[in-house]
Amino acid sequence: MELKSKSLAQERFGAFAATYATSVPHAKGNSLARLVELAAPQPQWTAIDIATGAGHVALAFAPRVALEVAADLTPQMLGVARDLAGDRNIANLSYAVMRAEALPFADATFDLVTCRIAPHHFDDVRAFVTESARVLRPGGRFGLVDNVSPDPSIMAGDPAALAVAADAYNDFEKLRDPSHRRCLTFTEYLVAQAGLAERHVEILDKPMVLGPWADQQATGEAIKLELKTRMLAGSPELRAFLRARENEGDVDFMLTEAVIIAEK
Repeated sequence: MELKSKSLAQERFGAFAATYATSVPHAKGNSLARLVELAAPQPQWTAIDIATGAGHVALAFAPRVALEVAADLTPQMLGVARDLAGDRNIANLSYAVMRAEALPFADATFDLVTCRIAPHHFDDVRAFVTESARVLRPGGRFGLVDNVSPDPSIMAGDPAALAVAADAYNDFEKLRDPSHRRCLTFTEYLVAQAGLAERHVEILDKPMVLGPWADQQATGEAIKLELKTRMLAGSPELRAFLRARENEGDVDFMLTEAVIIAEK
């Protein structure tokens, strides 16, 4: 199962790599600036961005640290990141193809480990967090941003009904992108189990528009219609979570991101 899912993720993100260079949520979303601000990178640091995709996080941190590693499972994505770095004259980036759950680095290699809008594709999020903690130096920082599923920690409602809504939300995401695994709930990110101490946590709204979001994964019109139906006619809990509304032939909706800053 693990090899199959990784192959699917590589296949899809390899095919759509170029679209992530200009994706507004990835390139300019509010959580990117927030991650940089909260991680507070220092000029002497060595940093790594895991599952960097088109490299937007790595490119944001590189001018603020001594060395930045852009790591991803998909070589095509790293090619896009390399091109963007060249366009911006950023020279202190290196690139590495690797799995988030098995980092080929020695213990205590990095001062900063970041990962943004990616763990919902990972086979084992706990292994990713554990590996991130392992390669951090004592006192090093871990910065995570990812979409989360509904649960009582972020919205009111019956816990059982919210659990059903979380499953429906993940099915919704998987319909658009079959390589999607699962968005954890906010409370499932237990970084303390990896020996990390939380220093800051927050929840951010991420405004989305159905058409561009679906087009990024080249979904057909039938899939778009089904996504629209699920948003507008889902359970009360799912509708409250996504906050979808029709707007001039498209649908505006809201995803929810968790931001977690921790320290080793």
